[in-house]
Parts: sequence; C-alpha cells; structure tokens
Amino acid sequence: MCLKFCCKLGKNFAETFQLLKQAYGEDFMSRSQCYEWFKHFKEGRMSVGEDSRLERPSTSTNEDHVETVRAVTRRNRRLTVREVADEVGVSIGSCHQIFTEKLQMRRVSVKFASRLLTDDKRTVLKSVRNYLPMQMVMKTFLRTS
Repeated sequence: MCLKFCCKLGKNFAETFQLLKQAYGEDFMSRSQCYEWFKHFKEGRMSVGEDSRLERPSTSTNEDHVETVRAVTRRNRRLTVREVADEVGVSIGSCHQIFTEKLQMRRVSVKFASRLLTDDKRTVLKSVRNYLPMQMVMKTFLRTS
C-alpha cells in the first residue's frame, strides 16, 4: 500500500524505493519486485489482488464425452480407465474426472460400479465380502442393481 501511496504522490521509482527501504529495512521486497509493482500502479492498477483470469472451458469433459464414457462403461464394465480413455479419445486424467465427478462412479476391484447400491445390498455385501472372491460378489450385485 505504501508503494501505491508514493506512486499517487508522483514520486519516481528511485525515490519510492529509497523511502521504503529506509522505512522497512531488510524486510522489504527486492528492487526488481518493487519495480514491477510500481509499474503496475503507475499504469493504473488499483488492487494488489490477483486479476481474474478467463479459463477455457474444458472440451474433454463435455457432455458428449460423458455420454460416450457412460455408454462404453455400460457395454463393458471390465475396462480399465486407460482402455476407456483410449476408446473415447480423451486423456486418462479427463476420463478419471468424468468417472468420479460427472458420473459419480468409484473404482471397485477392476470395475467401476455406480454408487447406487441400496442400504440392504451394502449390508449383505459387507457380510459376504469375507467369504467370496470380490469379483464374484460384484458380478452378483451389479447384475441385480
């Protein structure tokens, strides 16, 4: 704020830096950083906060890709994230984001299973999990969901 104040008073950079260095000593910012801020304030910037940035909309997680991933997953639930990403033509990270954020799916064993298990099925799944192999349990629950 002191930098902005000196700039508004019409001081040049050398005077401003000397005054602030004298006032704050070694705790003040470097000369180059001070010059950058001085220049911003001289050009009319009023705030020290970050400027809002325009973000590009994501093209790999749009509705077309979400529907394609959903269709591919329904066709074959045994595909890995990498295989689905290759088939759809998006990155692995985007495919994972589609699964977790858009489709609300989570990874179970080697499949993605929807979070639509009822409380009754969750209870049965927890009790049966210790006795049967997980793939066998998941086949049964995914078929009846």
